[in-house]
Amino acid sequence: MDMQKYRVVCTLTFGDIYGQIIVWLVVLFLSLAAALALMGASRPIYALATVGLILVLSLPFLLFAFVTTLLNHIEFSSVDPIAEAKSKSRSAVAPQKPAQAAG
Repeated sequence: MDMQKYRVVCTLTFGDIYGQIIVWLVVLFLSLAAALALMGASRPIYALATVGLILVLSLPFLLFAFVTTLLNHIEFSSVDPIAEAKSKSRSAVAPQKPAQAAG
């Protein structure tokens, strides 16, 4: 039986989820604005209920969007054992470079 090795690569960057975070922050600020508007009413408990309801209803959508984006950026690539052995022998001889920030 021919067993191949696979490498798992995550290509997710902050730019992929940046829009989702911005939209959720807008929802948070709108809920806080609604709470402040309702705070002046005779029943401030409605203000707290509004914020809680908006947070509870929006958080699952945010998590679903983030998880599906993450799963879309996970890649499985097959690894050639011969090429991997060659690259390992080269990397054992050559010194490794320190990590650098992606830009």
